Amino acid sequence: MKRIGLLSDTHGFFDPAIYKYFESCDEIWHAGDIGTIAVAEQCELFKPFRAVYGNIDGADLRIRYPEKLRFRCEGLDVLMVHIGGYPGRYTHTVRHELSIKPPGLFISGHSHILKVIPDHANKLLHINPGAAGNHGIHKVKTLVRFSIEQGRVHELEVIEIGNRGRIL
Repeated sequence: MKRIGLLSDTHGFFDPAIYKYFESCDEIWHAGDIGTIAVAEQCELFKPFRAVYGNIDGADLRIRYPEKLRFRCEGLDVLMVHIGGYPGRYTHTVRHELSIKPPGLFISGHSHILKVIPDHANKLLHINPGAAGNHGIHKVKTLVRFSIEQGRVHELEVIEIGNRGRIL
């Protein structure tokens, strides 16, 4: 079993509350718009770290992280991209990949809107963790924490870490 801390859209801001809420996690995954190398390095120094770059990320982050990440974790096939849409409104690229071989878990960011949606048509779970930074349309910074065991997501928690602009 692995415990995962998932975040997105930090836009160059690392909220210290991340340490508290991801302390029990084995890995941190970031669904893009990291913003700065400093944020990535804070995550990397804290826990094993996987990330994709987002549309605001510069060349320094695009060299370090891929646009799309597909991997297995505890028997679960995971696909993570920054801009990917959600069930019924996937981007063309994601729709194509899902038509070939859907993962069990599809993660995206970008919208700053937290979503956890089962996609019954593609037999997957979609998670968008919302936004953990201080820039964007969201009012509340959010994180998602969950466990993966035997190819399934368990114990999924949505965590609010405060209003945008406020440090807890």
